[in-house]
Amino acid sequence: VTKLETIQAAVKEVQKCVGESGLTLLINNAAIRSFNDLENENAKVMMKVYSVNTIGPLQMSQAFLPLLKKAAQRSPKKGMSSSKAAIINISSSAGSIELMFLWEMFKMIGYRCSKAALNMLTKCQSLDYSAHGILCVAIHPGRVKTSERDADISVEESTQGIVTVLSMLCDEDNGTFVDWL
Repeated sequence: VTKLETIQAAVKEVQKCVGESGLTLLINNAAIRSFNDLENENAKVMMKVYSVNTIGPLQMSQAFLPLLKKAAQRSPKKGMSSSKAAIINISSSAGSIELMFLWEMFKMIGYRCSKAALNMLTKCQSLDYSAHGILCVAIHPGRVKTSERDADISVEESTQGIVTVLSMLCDEDNGTFVDWL
């Protein structure tokens, strides 16, 4: 998600699959973490985290926007939904300015800041893209076990929860941060 040529190659492959129907659902899920605290966070690491977690979803959304617009235009459905045209940004409660989710366990300064920025990106997308019938939502997948680190839920549980939430999203959810838990 950090290389424009790779993103453009992905768009071409998806275009072959969806044809004139357009793309109904773009899920931006790529992310990396840094466990640095305030004392040892540095620009190089933080910029890499931002590149993947915030700028990557921006570039993916920009690249796939024509296909999303096409799906929204062709859909007979009224209002916005994930079955018409949607951008779903996988975010994190760690990006909440108010909650400070698991602060005592994980400072993760760059990660937290990048996810807060992703939440704002989602809000901005919702304001512009709703004119095209495209729903934009940020979702917290839960604390998913994706490595050997302790976590609360499995990938399968998270996926099932997200799919359930996606099926219920509508106009009122546009621009929001949701947690399926």
